[in-house]
Amino acid sequence: MAENKFERYSRQMLFPGIGEEGQEKLNNARVLIVGVGALGTVLANHLVRAGVGFVRIVDRDYVEKSNLQRQMLFDEEDVKSALPKAVAAKQRLEKVNSAVEIEAIVTDVNVTNIEEMMESIDLVFDGTDNFSTRFLLNDSCFKKGIPFVYGGAVSARGMSALFIPEETPCLRCFIQPGDGNGQTCDTIGVISPVVDIVSSFQVVEGLKYLVGQKDKLRNTLKTFDLWNNYDYEMKMTKKKETCPVCQHGEFPALEAQATDAVTTLCGRETVQIARNQRMDLAVWATRLEKAATVKKTPFLLQVQLIEGERLVIFPDGRILVQGTEDLIRAKSLYSKYIGD
Repeated sequence: MAENKFERYSRQMLFPGIGEEGQEKLNNARVLIVGVGALGTVLANHLVRAGVGFVRIVDRDYVEKSNLQRQMLFDEEDVKSALPKAVAAKQRLEKVNSAVEIEAIVTDVNVTNIEEMMESIDLVFDGTDNFSTRFLLNDSCFKKGIPFVYGGAVSARGMSALFIPEETPCLRCFIQPGDGNGQTCDTIGVISPVVDIVSSFQVVEGLKYLVGQKDKLRNTLKTFDLWNNYDYEMKMTKKKETCPVCQHGEFPALEAQATDAVTTLCGRETVQIARNQRMDLAVWATRLEKAATVKKTPFLLQVQLIEGERLVIFPDGRILVQGTEDLIRAKSLYSKYIGD
């Protein structure tokens, strides 16, 4: 082993739980982070700095000013450039640790591509902000036998757990579809420290797993409220008898129909419309500039409509209609400007 290969990790390797052998395991590890917002930026930052050899980050969104309060890898220049979050995160992290291979993918993770995203991955980290995607990750991980590090943060509350197929219960054993109260960072807010703490809990459990110290795993679903000084841990010892995943080997999120083409992004006054074909940004910029104010970046197209709403067009065929949650209104604007 070349001495300078791990020089940057010298303090980490002095920690008995990792050492030289553990650092080599981290160097050979491959992880997937789905969602590079509040949780995902902290996850990616810690994992890249820790020397995890391959980090795949996936996010469908771009950087906005309201992200800067808690999404640690972004700055005002990213907002001005309307960079996709995955791209901005990759650019920042490559300056932090050029020895780590970072793959950034700008797309919506859904039933049609999730298994491809998990190809050759050792551990999946949840950086998302909605339970539909979390259940998709849970079901996919348990189908493929890949551990899933769950995390959630809203207001001053946080939750985290590491779910391991064949060894622990899964997310569905604790939370059922529809159990959520609809509260999101966009509707009731969030303070930055809770994001950092949840993500740090996720990373610590992930590091334990990756270096092979499974006897040190917490094996609980941890919940806390920083503002109201609440902390609780639920032991992950018993699988729910009615759980379709753990007990019956069924994967409802994967067996469902493909994601609806039109969906409302909760709390954001945004409707997402997914086309079945890619979109050439240069072509669409030319088409739309006579009818709207168009700003083109290498990664997306922002189109300010005379009606007041805004379209954000991505090369993978997704269009965000911003400024409305009315599906009929969004479809009408889509048809007017996109035409199919």
